[in-house]
Amino acid sequence: MSPVPAARAASSSSAMASSASGGVGLQAIHVAAGILRDASGRVLVTERLGDSPFAGLWEFPGGKIVAGESAESALSRELREELGVAIDECEHFMRVEHRYSDRQVVIEFYLVTGWRSVPAGLEGQAIRWVAPGLLHSDELLPADMPVLKALQASTASVRKCLSET
Repeated sequence: MSPVPAARAASSSSAMASSASGGVGLQAIHVAAGILRDASGRVLVTERLGDSPFAGLWEFPGGKIVAGESAESALSRELREELGVAIDECEHFMRVEHRYSDRQVVIEFYLVTGWRSVPAGLEGQAIRWVAPGLLHSDELLPADMPVLKALQASTASVRKCLSET
């Protein structure tokens, strides 16, 4: 385990249904991210590269929504560019607003339930499939934590239901 950088300590997340104002004086960045889940329930995460903020941490793949682009279009574009996959089916999972010390991010997370091609790190980033319960908070982007908690809760509910039958 690596120590938590100070930049991560100065951030906060919340899952929200309202739109983001970006906060006073903070730059608001709108992002679309995909949660690709395999038949075993594992999710795909990608490692942030080089000199990007939070380099070395893992995240759900995606990227910025450009002006005039829908979140679904941005997600499709980003997953094609980053992973070489084409989305066949996706559904909105949750919206997260996260405040870092220098910016506010608003992330639309989508469960990607159908895609074509085998995901690969086309930008040189490492990728891995991991069970949500095996991801640790110190290795994941802070803004992705509410999603991880929701995935872990849904996996626990499924396990509980199966054990009761």
